[in-house]
Amino acid sequence: MNKSKLFYLVLVILLAGASSLAGLAVGGFAVYRILTSSNDDTAALSQPTAESISSYEPIEQQVDITSVDVETAVTNSVQKIAPTVVTVVGTVTYQSFPFGQPAEQTVSGSGVFISEDGYILTNNHVVEGTNSLKIILSDGSEQEAIIVGTDKFSDIAVLKTEGTVPAFANLGNSDNMDPGESVIAIGSPLGEFMNTVTVGVISATGRSIDTGEGYQIEGLLQTDAAINVGNSGGPLVNLAGEVIGINTLIVRSSGSGTVAEGLGFAVPSNTAGAIATQIIEKGFFARPNLGITIQAITPQLARMYRLPVEYGAYINQLQAGSPADEAGLQVGDIITSIGGTAIDGSNSYINILFRFNPGEQILIEFVRNNTLQEVQVELAGSGT
Repeated sequence: MNKSKLFYLVLVILLAGASSLAGLAVGGFAVYRILTSSNDDTAALSQPTAESISSYEPIEQQVDITSVDVETAVTNSVQKIAPTVVTVVGTVTYQSFPFGQPAEQTVSGSGVFISEDGYILTNNHVVEGTNSLKIILSDGSEQEAIIVGTDKFSDIAVLKTEGTVPAFANLGNSDNMDPGESVIAIGSPLGEFMNTVTVGVISATGRSIDTGEGYQIEGLLQTDAAINVGNSGGPLVNLAGEVIGINTLIVRSSGSGTVAEGLGFAVPSNTAGAIATQIIEKGFFARPNLGITIQAITPQLARMYRLPVEYGAYINQLQAGSPADEAGLQVGDIITSIGGTAIDGSNSYINILFRFNPGEQILIEFVRNNTLQEVQVELAGSGT
């Protein structure tokens, strides 16, 4: 390497070193300023003065608590219907043994006010054979009551009190109830636990139960809402607070001795209401009969099975020699009108039929093969 090249190489090295030293000096000064500034700020924060303390204002934390009233359809229905429910207490006279001296026994059940005039719906078996009756209201007060009339074959009875009526229940359309719908049973199990509430669903409709006395109670609502001894005569209620049934019995075991739970049955409100109306108006119930069993048709069923009508009574059984048979009605016919009143959402088959008396001639309109027809029928006097 000659002297000129060596000189330039040394010059380059010196310039690079000087540049590096200058960069280090500038960078170090910047870091120094940051650190000293940070330390100054930290010192200012860590060493509060009396002036800063006196001017300190604490931060108020505000927590908004929202009050929510938890109201459900069940509680609303219970609050609506509870004042209408009563405990029914009666006395029955029997002959004691071994000397045959008369003695009295107390029986009890439940009931529900259905009018502001003091009429009460309950079961026939709750009051059957009683000498005297009283009712206990939801507030614990007591009133005397009398039997207006009964219908053994539907297990329905109507009572009346002259006392104050705190509230009365509305009867809903039991034909609109489908399996799976929520229901509430209210009553006085064992005659002690007044206004006990149990909740369940409609398990089935149109059930028939053999009473063991030579007849069946037909068209019952089945529910798994707990029904105990003393609940008889109390209301079965939908989520609108309407009575859609009168609790009447429970089944604990089958004929083979198999134990069962959750098998409660109620008389549909359409049946109970129609019977009660006639008892209130006439003092008794004359049961008309066409000699058929029916399936109530609703708009939902009509859509499901593509039926020609939205409302009606589908004949699924017909007794030989019955009024319907004599008039020419057949299984599969759909009755749409009875005595000039159409079956619809407000007027069920049972409601309309029970407005007439045995022996009356009425006009029946029905659909057969998508054709509307009519026929005159003379009502018989027993069964439904």
